[in-house]
Amino acid sequence: MRQREILNAAKEQAGMTQKEFAKYFGIPLRTVEGWFTEKREIPDYLLRLMLYRLEIEHKVSNLMQYVPFPEEKDENGK
Repeated sequence: MRQREILNAAKEQAGMTQKEFAKYFGIPLRTVEGWFTEKREIPDYLLRLMLYRLEIEHKVSNLMQYVPFPEEKDENGK
């Protein structure tokens, strides 16, 4: 699932408009619009945090599985 698809699913499950979505997270509307049109890329860590908040507040479900986690490094940083 692409970032835009994940964002759309989150917005729709939460029953929000783009404007409401931006206000809910305290993010400028232009930035959120850029994410939805793929003119800007949302960092994976931020997408995970946003989905986490929505999930613990029971606004969405089962979307975290689509966001990749960074590879874990060993003690040598590799």
